[in-house]
Amino acid sequence: MAPSQPERNGEPAAPSNKPAREDGDDKGRPRQSIGVMLIVVAVAILLAFYVFQSPRTHGSRVGESFVWEQLEARNVESVRFHGELLTGEWKTIPKNPDETGTELKKEFNTVLTPARIDDGQLKARLLEVKVPFESEETSVGVGTQLLVWMVFPILLLVFFWFMIMRRTADPFAGGMMGNFIRSPARQFQATEQPTTFDDVAAMEQAKRELQEVVEFLQNPAKFQRLGAQIPKGVLLMGSPGTGKTLLARATAGEAGVPFFSINGSEFIQMFVGVGASRVRDLFRNAKERAPCILFIDEIDAVGRMRGAGVGGGHDEREQTLNQILSEMDGFQQTESVIVLAATNRPDVLDRALLRPGRFDRHITVEGPARAGREAILKVHCRKVPLHDGVDLDKVASGTIGFSGADLKNLVNEAALNATREGKDRVDADDFESARDRVLMGPEREDILNEHERRMTAFHEAGHALIAWHLPEVDPVHKVTIMPRGRALGVTQLLPDEERYNIGERRLHSQLVMLLGGRSAEKLVFDEYSSGAEDDLKKATQTTRRMVANWGMSDVIGPVAFPQAEEHPFLGKEIHEHREFSEETAHKIDLEVQHFLGQASQRATGILNAHRPELDRLANSLLEKESLDGREIADLLGERRA
Repeated sequence: MAPSQPERNGEPAAPSNKPAREDGDDKGRPRQSIGVMLIVVAVAILLAFYVFQSPRTHGSRVGESFVWEQLEARNVESVRFHGELLTGEWKTIPKNPDETGTELKKEFNTVLTPARIDDGQLKARLLEVKVPFESEETSVGVGTQLLVWMVFPILLLVFFWFMIMRRTADPFAGGMMGNFIRSPARQFQATEQPTTFDDVAAMEQAKRELQEVVEFLQNPAKFQRLGAQIPKGVLLMGSPGTGKTLLARATAGEAGVPFFSINGSEFIQMFVGVGASRVRDLFRNAKERAPCILFIDEIDAVGRMRGAGVGGGHDEREQTLNQILSEMDGFQQTESVIVLAATNRPDVLDRALLRPGRFDRHITVEGPARAGREAILKVHCRKVPLHDGVDLDKVASGTIGFSGADLKNLVNEAALNATREGKDRVDADDFESARDRVLMGPEREDILNEHERRMTAFHEAGHALIAWHLPEVDPVHKVTIMPRGRALGVTQLLPDEERYNIGERRLHSQLVMLLGGRSAEKLVFDEYSSGAEDDLKKATQTTRRMVANWGMSDVIGPVAFPQAEEHPFLGKEIHEHREFSEETAHKIDLEVQHFLGQASQRATGILNAHRPELDRLANSLLEKESLDGREIADLLGERRA
């Protein structure tokens, strides 16, 4: 049955979020927070008032000698004494004595020398030149300064200290710190769950596994009658975009129970212990609303292996993980609370998290097969006007390896392409352009010179020609020398069937095809170019796995010598020591070179034997820039099966 609301793999739009905590004692806490904020704002206003009313902030700051010069020049209008501080006004604004170009203000202020204040020299001179002045004993003394700059901050620190200490007595008492250590999980009520298993396209195996979880939540007594225990945790594992979050929401919607959703990274904070407090709060809320489902997305953010990395682990993350382990293992068997978690990296999770009693079930969410991809495309095309010539079954057959998120993006790109061209409906050409954009990247406007265009044309023609004459290689779907993404040209192969296992003969043929572009450059131009970098990288990775992982070398034998290529976190490879000698590593390198050398020689032989076809294909690329499978068949004849 086709889903009705799309998102990722047909997932509907998320309902409105609600806070996880709905306790009645929260009603008085906003008033406390408002009172604290009012006190802080009042203190800030008083400090700001004091600073801005200070005479030191009035006018331009000048030196005492400059004031004497202007006084002798009869350019002082009036002055006022504030203890050791003197303020006044100019008759005419003078030039800045610092020669910085900054204009002085009408008012000025300066700090006087205490000796001249005591002997009255300045006041006497003011009387002589008939400049009016006033004296105010408003100087800020040392005691007042200490009161403002030291006592006030100390009082504020003491106030907040008592606030924090009072909250420490009850971590969930609310207020500033109480809100900080609460769980940020979003709660969805059962009535807000429009998603069910009928709204999920494909993934039949995963839905069957989760259907029993739904029965646990709906009728736990049925299983407890025979002594069965309700599973505490279900771990959803799969590549990004395969619909793990959708499955969790559909499980909650099918069971008709509250659904708590949180991301693993939301537990982690800079303060050690906050994550553990949030975990306690989250599980406490879940137990109060049982039966319910608690969903932790991207659990690898908090559930990574403890003690890993140089110098030990991350204290806050490990304490949070320890609290999760304690909460899951502390469930009573009568509590109908099931934890669902999703991850893309199950290999980095702590073993204690994966053991029975915590995450009892591990469900692998794989990419959809052909029928599943067609169902997902129908979901995402529900609101897209399609042309009568669009065959979604054909589109699904050409999207092997696409996840639900990839298919959603494909439909969106096709609709955008039709909009750019001013069409009323999305047709097959729009889906073709969208697939090219997803697989090969957007077209670039690079302008290649004639030599670069010829070299690129022969490079791609070499790939296409070898793929055409090797039946073990996937059929050629399109060849182009229009720059796309980071490539100057692309040869796109389209698998004719889905494969879950690959043989040695097919792997060797793929190596020949990958090195075909490089061999064509050497054959035609008697030199290699940098355009074969990605081909060499892919060929080397495949060959190293053939030799060291899959036992396809007679010299190395049926032995696996895995070599770490990924770094989930620093330190994992240090812990996992290499289990073979330097001599064995040298033999592996020699075998990799031998395999690649044989593939290169075989590619050169095929191109020499079909040199007229290579020239014909390259010249056609130079003329048309892109060739599809049918045009290649017209040039080279039907492909050998």
